[in-house]
Amino acid sequence: VQLHGKELSYNNINDANGAIELLKEFDEPAAVIVKHANPCGTATASTIREAYMLAYEADPVSAFGGIVAVNREIDAATAQEINKVFYEIVIAPSFAEDALEILEKKKNIRLLRIENITNKIPADTLDMKKVVGGLLVQNYDSELLRSDELKCVTNVKPTDKQMEDLIFAMKVVKHTKSNGIVLAKDKQTVGIGPGQTNRVTALKIAIDYGGEKTKGAVMASDAFFPF
Repeated sequence: VQLHGKELSYNNINDANGAIELLKEFDEPAAVIVKHANPCGTATASTIREAYMLAYEADPVSAFGGIVAVNREIDAATAQEINKVFYEIVIAPSFAEDALEILEKKKNIRLLRIENITNKIPADTLDMKKVVGGLLVQNYDSELLRSDELKCVTNVKPTDKQMEDLIFAMKVVKHTKSNGIVLAKDKQTVGIGPGQTNRVTALKIAIDYGGEKTKGAVMASDAFFPF
């Protein structure tokens, strides 16, 4: 349900879909900021305001003009922070009344309420891509990984905290156009290198952008097929 703002464009819908698909990977309070179909900041936290702030601080330059999606109600405190930045769309399962009053002060922002935003994508969903003269159709990649099948093959085993960050990073890189690299720490992205023709360049971009924040981070890598 669109609560406010201009009509959605083709690109708005496509980018919003990307944000929603990534958001559905998380059960805990999460915030996703997407720009040009790629996540530029993602974080989880104990509150949605904290999750949003961490997602924004991950890459405030790219966040400008992007799309914000969260999986909890937006309250007034979160709305005040969101209102400090220009966004095309803000998506949430609900908006508190005083939060709406704050966000609706901007004429051009589009506010979308998706009540079932936390519902997982069904396993029998079909994924379709257009090609000249037809469609490519395959089953949707609804499963990230199976924890019971994970094996540690290195001499030094990751700590429980590192494993949590690794799974978080895998969720984000799954929705980052390949070749993609995601660096994460404390369930916050600290460097993302999306859509390069090789992962070496993607890694250089992620490290260069993250700078000092990448020290002690974990890395998720996704390659070969861009979708």
